Amino acid sequence: MPTISWPHILPVILLIGSNIFMTLAWYGHLRFKSAPILMVIFFSWLIAFVEYTMAVPANRIGHNVYSAAELKTMQEVITLTVFVAFAAIYLKEPVTIRHLIGFALIAAGAAVIFFKR
Repeated sequence: MPTISWPHILPVILLIGSNIFMTLAWYGHLRFKSAPILMVIFFSWLIAFVEYTMAVPANRIGHNVYSAAELKTMQEVITLTVFVAFAAIYLKEPVTIRHLIGFALIAAGAAVIFFKR
């Protein structure tokens, strides 16, 4: 049975935080379409800086117990999860069954990375 430790858990926590900021930086401006694009880019970069302060340590710490492929896979699944919540709550966009099925298929493919021989 695998041991669960801070090097196992902390990267996941940091990647969740990182992806919240990343999603806000990439899509948060969609509610402010009248804002000048250069201002949007500037504030997105500021938000992305916070994202990087979590993503880089998450990968550095996580690589002690996970492969790079496993870390990237976790990041992608977390990104989809955060995005679905963000789109529904912040952007007020409907999440359809097609979206959920598509994301579930991506998550199922990602799970293959964690299967051990």
